[in-house]
Amino acid sequence: MRKLLSLAIILSTTFTFAQTDQRVYDIINAVSAERIQKDVTTLVNFGTRHTLSDTISKTKGIGAARRWIKSEFEKISTTCGDCLEVTYHRDLVKKGENARIVKDVEVVNVVAIQRGTKYPDRYIIMSGDIDSRVSDPTNFTSESPGANDNASGMAGTIEAARVLSKYKFESSIIYLGLSGEEQGLFGGQGLVKSAKEKGWDIIGIFNNDMIGNIKGVDGIISNTDFRIFSEPVPPTETERERNMRRFYGGEVDGISRQLARYVHKNVKTYMPEMNPMMIYRLDRFGRGGHHRPFNDAGYAGIRIMEAHENYTQQHQDIRVEDGIAYGDVLEHVNFDYARKLTAVNAINMASLAWAPPAPKEVKIGGIVEPSSKFEWSKVEGAVGYKIYWRDTTSPTWDHSRYVGDVTEFTLNGIVIDNYFFGISAVGKDGFESVVVFPNAIMRN
Repeated sequence: MRKLLSLAIILSTTFTFAQTDQRVYDIINAVSAERIQKDVTTLVNFGTRHTLSDTISKTKGIGAARRWIKSEFEKISTTCGDCLEVTYHRDLVKKGENARIVKDVEVVNVVAIQRGTKYPDRYIIMSGDIDSRVSDPTNFTSESPGANDNASGMAGTIEAARVLSKYKFESSIIYLGLSGEEQGLFGGQGLVKSAKEKGWDIIGIFNNDMIGNIKGVDGIISNTDFRIFSEPVPPTETERERNMRRFYGGEVDGISRQLARYVHKNVKTYMPEMNPMMIYRLDRFGRGGHHRPFNDAGYAGIRIMEAHENYTQQHQDIRVEDGIAYGDVLEHVNFDYARKLTAVNAINMASLAWAPPAPKEVKIGGIVEPSSKFEWSKVEGAVGYKIYWRDTTSPTWDHSRYVGDVTEFTLNGIVIDNYFFGISAVGKDGFESVVVFPNAIMRN
């Protein structure tokens, strides 16, 4: 009887961790296309949000835009018992820093922190860009609505704050409006420098840049496809780490790639109607986004965006030329699609903020043996751990085994040479950390 009871407990625990959580579905359903449309419209009506535009006017320019964004975060905070710490982050960028900085400018970000109950200095970040531009990146006076690029991402970030502020999380969430993106990623660079100085423990950043267009310049129309850009390994890796990759693998298993896989898995679980496309690249070919300064500093960061871009609606003067209407105007934004991608962000931030931290050290062994062996560091708050593995050519973690509250395990019959492996920590409600690729070797 005792053996049967023990088996029942093990099966029950395994079954629990295989299930979904109703709160995640509630988050998806709470995201509003109407509120996103209202916020995008407000941002468009500031005329231009160019980083070097007017900061005095109450109705026009980036100054008015960022004050409105800050006020929206403050309104949200009043509805949740002052749960958001809303501030500006400022950096002076001098004229001539690059060709797009034609005068001294104060680059101002808007930061709203929802402090975690257990890990207040551990952060997951969602960002949108405040600024916009037309064809000439130094033109800071012409009408530049930036409806999709990137009022959509900024409105999505505000909407995520509205929805997630109704919940309590163990880790902190930051809702971030970044400036200076079109001038050279200055807002992100300044914030990352400050984060480093403060010793922030950043799980990762979800950079949302253009989440509202469903009709591509190639004629493809899709309201379910979206891209997740992630770099393979951090640029900060050491020579020792590079040498280890030659012998042990990991060419596509850096921290940003694991964050991308986390999003992919969660979306497939909770939003199966969506098609998350893992793009094995830092960003679009030869282009950049505001997750890059975080990557440059060694933090995990990905870009979430539409799959089918329309270049006639990006960085364009508003005009009609050869029968083509150019310009990033309101009519091209699909707000239901923006709602879906906002929900993608919200459920993944919630899942990570409810999950325990990831194991810091994961050791792997089993060379010339018919099994794979693992040891990992214990995680506070974890009730158990999961071992993941996949074929070396697979983009996603395809196999897993929950192994309970242990810090070592052997997968018998799984030959180490034929797979890649990783470990995640599992919390009491079944939420998991990001998977950690082995970072140390066990000698047999």
